[in-house]
Amino acid sequence: MGDDYTVDLVLPKGSLEEPTFILFKEANLEVIRRDREYNPIIDDPRIGRVKILRPQEIPKYIELGYFDIGITGRDWVVESGADVIEVAELPYSKKTKNKVRIVIAVAEDSGINDVKDIKPGSRVTTEYPNITKRYFDNLNIPIQLFFSYGASEAKVPEIMDVVVDLVETGSTLERNRLKIIGEIMTSYTVLIANKNSIKDDSKREEIDDIKTLLLGVVEGRENVYLVMNVPDDKLNEIMNILPAMKKPTISQLYDSGYYSVQTVVSKREINVLIPKLKQSGAEDILELNINKIVR
Repeated sequence: MGDDYTVDLVLPKGSLEEPTFILFKEANLEVIRRDREYNPIIDDPRIGRVKILRPQEIPKYIELGYFDIGITGRDWVVESGADVIEVAELPYSKKTKNKVRIVIAVAEDSGINDVKDIKPGSRVTTEYPNITKRYFDNLNIPIQLFFSYGASEAKVPEIMDVVVDLVETGSTLERNRLKIIGEIMTSYTVLIANKNSIKDDSKREEIDDIKTLLLGVVEGRENVYLVMNVPDDKLNEIMNILPAMKKPTISQLYDSGYYSVQTVVSKREINVLIPKLKQSGAEDILELNINKIVR
């Protein structure tokens, strides 16, 4: 680990790499790298050494103390068996905004509709051998386990009988004429920390700061700041239809018979809400993006 007053950080390579860099940039913790180097820098006094590695490797390196904190998938934490602290869930990319699942699937015409119906000795392919072995051991179903280097769904039924795979919607399995018959666990992107680092007062403070900034961006992305002018006689009506994290800020406009109303609203509601506000008498409605929300 680096200086006692900084934390060493490891970030994921691959599909999470670009959205992770965007997240850190929006948190004013920009990852600065040349070409595809694996040792970038973050110009912040709280962050020391930075490394980019495969997410599968990150949990063990955090456990061993090579880094203080890192970002990876919960699936890789469980698969590796790493003894680390989950600091925060970070649903910041399209892939992880909805939690993903590790599922068991078989060919549509296999005649198998439940995991318990899988025959002993069946060939099972997966990128999660440890998770898969524990699961079938608990069911007392002996299997032949084959590690998969990708495209697991393509191997059933000609080469393999069962696939254990990570899915979001399951559409890829369906396109390959496979059906899901069970679920092992859900997964999501996590910020994890070394146990000793968390116990160190100075490092824990830095870790909490970084967590606060990242979560602030995640929450800010999900909401907008809404500003509008409302006639005096329409104020109560507007208040009845206006959702908010807390009560809106209301201030009377000078010598006009209007109030300025300001509040934070979820992006999921905004396109339905704005026409209702206009129909109810709100004027000069402004929708503004939010960089961070820190609770």
